[in-house]
Amino acid sequence: MTNYALTYYAEPNLATQAHGDQTKFRTWLGRLGDAVVNPGMPLGMPKIVSADGVSDNDGSKRRSTGFSIVTADNMDAALEMVKDCPFLEMGTVEVAEVFEM
Repeated sequence: MTNYALTYYAEPNLATQAHGDQTKFRTWLGRLGDAVVNPGMPLGMPKIVSADGVSDNDGSKRRSTGFSIVTADNMDAALEMVKDCPFLEMGTVEVAEVFEM
């Protein structure tokens, strides 16, 4: 089994709405059962750090609004888990394998 990070993205103006109704999201996580390694947390408005310094999200960029960690046999199985994620009603979910360091 491999761990996969699910990162939830939405437009900045949808961020508040994205975490407003947690019931659907918690129900979805509950259906995943033992595959949920870490249900994660919602994320607030970020600061952007670059070689030029620190800035605010200017409202034109999508931003990560939260994350979860799940375990699955392979990428296809992880993607199948996400297909009915209620967050997809307002944003996108990025799925990436988590590598051990």
